[in-house]
Amino acid sequence: MRLTEKEARRLLQQTGLRATAPRLAVLRVLAAAKNPLSHSEVLAEIGNSDWDQATIYRNLVRLRDAGIAPVVSRAAGVDRYAFAHSEADQHQHPHFICDYCGKVECLPADLTGSLAVPGRWETSVRTAMIELRGECPECLARSERPAGSGGVDPSL
Repeated sequence: MRLTEKEARRLLQQTGLRATAPRLAVLRVLAAAKNPLSHSEVLAEIGNSDWDQATIYRNLVRLRDAGIAPVVSRAAGVDRYAFAHSEADQHQHPHFICDYCGKVECLPADLTGSLAVPGRWETSVRTAMIELRGECPECLARSERPAGSGGVDPSL
């Protein structure tokens, strides 16, 4: 999704955040991303700017706290943020983490349809971070390893 500067300013204003240049830049990068992004990936997308890494990180945290950019993956101990299109959309669907290239991608939400658990676990399961690990299709296509081999040398 592409956010215009006007839309980004309006969204920040609705959540009580000031529309600073770095905050607008971070918000627009997250809105345009197809997958959750880490702090370093946001920095790479922003490119050369006068803002330091700490400024971008603080803005990610502020956007997270405002509910605009929830942390949706903590693969390898790295927080990855996604743009929440609305208050009801907190990016609650499964993600796939590639053990080879490290990429984190969104998977269809219907993969967790069978996890609908009524009763006291309902909210916990619905809001849980569901992450599948393995080798992504791109790495599988580039690899001569059989699927599921994990890249481990069988002679070890």
